[in-house]
Amino acid sequence: MPDEIIYIYYMLTPRIKRAVYRIIPFGLIWFVFGAIYLLLEKGIVGDLDYYPSTGNPYDFENNTLISLILITISGFLVGAFEVLFLNKLFIKSGFGRKIVLKILVYGVTMIAFLVMLTIIVNSIELETNVFDPQVRANLWTFLSSFTFWSVELYIAAIVGVSLFYAEVSDNLGQSVLHNFFLGKYHRPIEEERIFMFLDMKSSTTIAESLGHVTYFEMLKSYYADLSDAVIQYSGEIYQYVGDEIVVSWQLSDGIHNNNCLKCFFAMKESLATQSEKYQAKFGVLPTFKAGFHCGSVTTGEIGVIKKDIIFTGDVLNTTARIQGLCNTHKVDILLSSNLKVKLNLDSEFQLRSLGRNKLRGKIEKIELFTIRQVVG
Repeated sequence: MPDEIIYIYYMLTPRIKRAVYRIIPFGLIWFVFGAIYLLLEKGIVGDLDYYPSTGNPYDFENNTLISLILITISGFLVGAFEVLFLNKLFIKSGFGRKIVLKILVYGVTMIAFLVMLTIIVNSIELETNVFDPQVRANLWTFLSSFTFWSVELYIAAIVGVSLFYAEVSDNLGQSVLHNFFLGKYHRPIEEERIFMFLDMKSSTTIAESLGHVTYFEMLKSYYADLSDAVIQYSGEIYQYVGDEIVVSWQLSDGIHNNNCLKCFFAMKESLATQSEKYQAKFGVLPTFKAGFHCGSVTTGEIGVIKKDIIFTGDVLNTTARIQGLCNTHKVDILLSSNLKVKLNLDSEFQLRSLGRNKLRGKIEKIELFTIRQVVG
């Protein structure tokens, strides 16, 4: 069974994996908060076999099992609804406003959930069906009690924590927050990575012609349209630096299926398909150039007032220098020989050597290649 799960995991697309990673915390948060509530409830009710405030039957063991299962499932369902639908609906709302509006939306869902949970638990405790008049009577007693509203408020807190976690994760980067919690980079580690430094062409001229506010709006659209390709090809956004994006891959992810190169060409295609939108709204279609390199970096958590996970190593400076030579060679993409030998390039790509090049600040020359994707 574990081998089958591993096989299914590797068959999933990066986009689906990302959605799953974003949904899982909802289930875990709901499970933890649900367990805390049930333990507090046990401490209050003690050895009684009924709830003092409502008179409804109470059995700690049955309640714990059934409630935890339903609470966890509900957490996953809320997570799926949030990730796949609701988050897109409120994508243009501010951080605080987004959370408040979503909590209101989920309020109705919470009431429906509590009604369902109360009916199921009471029908089991009374050993009858869910349509029994006594089940309905117990439901009404619960809904009109202080207990109901305290539970409603507690679940609203769970939803709030879940949404806050999701929003912070989206703002920091899913992998960054995940690694902070796991403490993966609390002590610096050395790892092999691929980097792509992607820079917008003629950005200064575009900014001057559009004005700073309109230029910023264009940057938002530009980054959004490039993001899908990063997700699709297992990349990680390391930094936005003005009009430059630094994308990183763990070596195995980047060379698998030539993901790092396919990401670049998928980005170009994404902008090309949006050309009418950019021309109509901004009067210009942004284009870009990129440099690729790979090598060893030290990755670690740094900072006191503001913590971050950073990469340090010569590979970053070298990648930046490679990208800077795109204009010199009049090409949109350059990659180092270090990366070229690790990729398994097939007939989909045509490679052309540009010889050994001197990089600013470097003693040794490095062979660079440009590449194009063959269509059809």
